[in-house]
Amino acid sequence: MAQPTDPDPRATLRGGLPDRYLTPADIAEMFEVPLETVYQWRKKRTGPPGFRIGKHLRYDPTDVRDYVTGLKNSATAA
Repeated sequence: MAQPTDPDPRATLRGGLPDRYLTPADIAEMFEVPLETVYQWRKKRTGPPGFRIGKHLRYDPTDVRDYVTGLKNSATAA
């Protein structure tokens, strides 16, 4: 039996939200940046807000969408 495939994390920004929290690897793929960039964003508090579940870093898709919307709004206001 075939394993179900994970939804493309880039679709989060284009369409419906996935029904799971996103990993740093998902964020890196979504924004087409290296994984290390995602960790630097977290360290500098410049990227989408993340949270910890135990030792694991996760991102709420709604927070990621809000982050992108804020970037778009600030770009149009400038």
